[in-house]
Amino acid sequence: MGILSDVEREALSEWIKAYAHTLGFDTVGIAPAVRPPHAEHLLWWLQQGYAGEMDYMERTAEQRTDPQSLLPNARSAVVVGLNYAPAELPNTDYRIARYALGDDYHRVIREKLETLLGAIRALLPECEGRVCVDSAPVLERDLAWLAGLGWYGKNTCLINTQRGSYFFIGVLLLTVELAYDHPAFGGCGRCRRCLDACPTGALYVLDARRCISYLTIELKGAIPEALREPMGDWLFGCDICQEVCPFNQPRAHQPLRAAPTTEPRLQPRPLPSLEEILTMDEAQFQQRFRGSAIRRAKWRGLIRNALIVVGNSGNPRYLPLIERFLHHPDPLLREHARWAWDRITQKTGV
Repeated sequence: MGILSDVEREALSEWIKAYAHTLGFDTVGIAPAVRPPHAEHLLWWLQQGYAGEMDYMERTAEQRTDPQSLLPNARSAVVVGLNYAPAELPNTDYRIARYALGDDYHRVIREKLETLLGAIRALLPECEGRVCVDSAPVLERDLAWLAGLGWYGKNTCLINTQRGSYFFIGVLLLTVELAYDHPAFGGCGRCRRCLDACPTGALYVLDARRCISYLTIELKGAIPEALREPMGDWLFGCDICQEVCPFNQPRAHQPLRAAPTTEPRLQPRPLPSLEEILTMDEAQFQQRFRGSAIRRAKWRGLIRNALIVVGNSGNPRYLPLIERFLHHPDPLLREHARWAWDRITQKTGV
């Protein structure tokens, strides 16, 4: 496609940002579609085995370090942020990560970015684009940092100094060269609240195999026994390292910090009780969590997680529900049911 002048690049870049804001994105920046600065660290991290069972990360490692493999002749990355913080948390007998309380964000962000791409191509028909939400093999945090959306915190989350870290990242790769923003500036200083608060010690060097989010979502087998008690009442995902972060605390002079999302599809859905979860079959699970990120755990994984949550509760009223799984055909569910049963009976003497 033709090369734009500096003035044209500036004008088009500002128009893209303004249009992205009208679509509901809270932040938007533009970065060059280059090899991500942390590409070598990713390869090292994978070699150490810190990704656990997330084999897909190793299979797509080369794609993740080369935007050109996703979109040949990519020149620019439009990177957007979408706030997902709820106004208030649901009143449940377990906890779910904030990002999973509403509709599945993949569809929400993808639809918005496809609309943005369509608008750009209406202006520049020769421009090609590729929408990337985190299921696509791209290092979106690196591109978000290059685009000025935020910097890496000690909890490995991308933190925006004004807005905190409760936001999704989406990427739109384009074959047109645009005006690029400066990388974000900031840091945690001496703060180590997230490191100290993580109940499994997963953050000193990020070890996904110890992370509660990984354990409750990505891990398909048995959760290591030593990590079951530290999971507490987390049924799906974990927000502890973000909850303790000062950049997610409301401040009078920082009204955007921890401000609730305005996206209707990210508002919290009604959630079932633990009793309902432990009595639903797979078909009911699929129906109840249709269009929700919680489906990623699958029925088997969610039941496994729920057994740990009820075991950690120490409440004997859950024993009849646990008993249903003591002789279940699935050995994984039998094992976690036995652990939960023993934990409650030993605590209560029932």
